[in-house]
Amino acid sequence: MAGNKDLRINERIRVREVRLITDSGEQLGILPTVEALAKARDAGLDLVEVSPLANPPVCKIIDYGKYKFQMGKKARDSKKLQKTFELKPVTMSPVIDTHDLEVKIKNIQRLLQAGNKVKVVVRFYGRLMAHTELGNTVLDKILARLSPEDYSIEKNVSMEGKLMSMVLAPKSKK
Repeated sequence: MAGNKDLRINERIRVREVRLITDSGEQLGILPTVEALAKARDAGLDLVEVSPLANPPVCKIIDYGKYKFQMGKKARDSKKLQKTFELKPVTMSPVIDTHDLEVKIKNIQRLLQAGNKVKVVVRFYGRLMAHTELGNTVLDKILARLSPEDYSIEKNVSMEGKLMSMVLAPKSKK
């Protein structure tokens, strides 16, 4: 269905004839627009073009204010049901200490359980750029410590400039 801004009502409908549907859902068939508008006025309601791309366009006799409210309510409800994932970065060095790595792993587990995606980043600097295998070792340690039921790898390990990263997503609990 078209957005509320695209809907034409009453005199704004500029086609010769329309397929008319009453407020109760009864189809009255194809009528001249003037006649359809007169029927809507007799009922004390509006003539709203609900399907402008059809041939002929489909119009409905309804209360436009009420229709607009219901469409807005439907849009708000569908927005509530959408699950949004937030990408949270966890950054570390390739020569991270064991205890610090444990803290980062606990942080990653907490973020995954909260339903967020996690971008694990190993930042290289100086001479460490020559030893990218250290970054792979750190990321492998992280994956070994996380339980495979909690995550799925959304983006494998990749090197982007001075950063080595991977993206972990929480597994859906169905």
